[in-house]
Formats: sequence, structure tokens, C-alpha cells
Amino acid sequence: MHKENEGARSADVLVRRRRKGIYILPNLFTLAALFGGFYAIVMAMDGRFDMAAVGIFCAMVLDSLDGRVARMTNTQSAFGEQMDSLSDMVSFGAAPALIAYEWSLRGLGRWGWIAAFVYCACAALRLARFNVNTGVVDKRYFQGLPSPAAAALVAGFIWLMTAIGVQPGVDDAWLSWTQITWITFGFTLYAGLTMVTNVPFYSFKDIQMKRSVPFAAIVLIALVIAVINIHPPTVLFSVFVLYGLSGYGVYAWRKAKGQHSSVISISTDEPDERGLHK
Repeated sequence: MHKENEGARSADVLVRRRRKGIYILPNLFTLAALFGGFYAIVMAMDGRFDMAAVGIFCAMVLDSLDGRVARMTNTQSAFGEQMDSLSDMVSFGAAPALIAYEWSLRGLGRWGWIAAFVYCACAALRLARFNVNTGVVDKRYFQGLPSPAAAALVAGFIWLMTAIGVQPGVDDAWLSWTQITWITFGFTLYAGLTMVTNVPFYSFKDIQMKRSVPFAAIVLIALVIAVINIHPPTVLFSVFVLYGLSGYGVYAWRKAKGQHSSVISISTDEPDERGLHK
């Protein structure tokens, strides 16, 4: 009887969390993130690739806020979850693929649009898997590279190249435009395929924003902001390159220690979970 009551309470909590209403505040952030992705596409069509990259990074910031705002104001809803996924598909799936194609991949012909499509398809697959595996994945880690970080790899590289004066079709002092194009091809494929792996990437979701922190933590945040302002394209791209490699480091470390490398819950009580443990 006690277990049945606990199960009923859990079900009630889940229902309350997934309300069917539409709340203005969190969805405003989601719509703003969607606008960031749309803005990035328009800027890429106009040849303003630096602004296109900025649009992607702005969408990342707004996307990280909508969920937190919903939880802080207790306005989570099923509508908001679906809206967030659709916004992510545009801002971190279609937009980076189109920006990369317009910037340099077009010059590779069939190989270029294949790389862009693979990235876009992998983003869709990653978001769909995230939605269905929400209840069985360890909250501390993402299963595969999250789509905003993948978008940051692709858009960050283009932003960095644009910032140092690299122009489409023009050879750089160190690399020819053909070499730069193939590097873009590699980044696009790496980001796309890493999204659909089982490699664990730290999610930062266990950080409690409401908990008090030492004074040194605030100083550290200020220093991080100062470092980013030295040269945003270089710093941000470097950070996301390190993050994009960190998952493989965690995976290799767990394998070397003989630990469970998957982020899927180790429980196999549910039939739908049996094929997820590898």
C-alpha cells in the first residue's frame, strides 16, 4: 500500500510538471532562441558569416535559460518541451548546417551538401533520442554531444576564421581555401556524428543555482568573463573544442577503470530499456 501511494504521488508530480498550458515567460526565451537561429540563416544568406555565428551563440545562451526559468517559476509544460525541441532543431540543427554549406562546403559539390545533411540529420536524431530517453539517462551527463555544443563547434570555427580575416574563396597566409574547406567538412562531420554516439558529456545540471557559493566563485566567474572578452571567437571556439573532446576522455577513463561507460540508467526493469545498455 505504501509503495502504491508513493507511485501515485510520483505520477501526480509528473502530471503537474507536464502541464498542457502555454506559459509566456519560458516560451519567450524559446522564441528568442528560435529567432537567433533564423537570424543566423538570414545573415549567412547575406554573406555576414560573423553575425550568423553570433546569432547561433546568442541562441545557445537563450536556450540554456528557458528551461531554468520554467523550473524556477514552476511553469514547465508539455507544450514548452515540444517547443524547445523544435527551436533547437532550427537553431542548432538546420542553421549551422546551412551556414557551413554557404560559407565553404558548397565548393565541395556533392560532398559538401552530404556533410551538411549528415549534420542536420544527426541533430534531429539526437534531439529525438533525448526526448524519448529523458527518463532513463543519468542527469549528470548527456548521451552524445548536445546539439548546442555541436553548433558551437561548427559556427565557432567559421566565426574564428572570419575574425582573423579569412574570406570565402581566398587563400589564407597559412592555409589554402581548399584546405580550410576540408577542415570545415571535418568539423561538420565530427560534430554531427558525435551527437549520435553514446559518449557521455557532462551536463552541468547538478549545479544548484539557488545554493550559496564562496566569494572566490564569483571572482572566478568575473575572470572567465574577462578572458572571453579578450577575443570571443578564439576563446569560445577553444572552450567548445575542449568540451567536444571531453566526452571521449570520460569514455576512455571509464573503460580503463572497468566502469559502466553508458549514461543510460543501469536498471533493466523496464522492457524498453533492455536494448539501451551497452
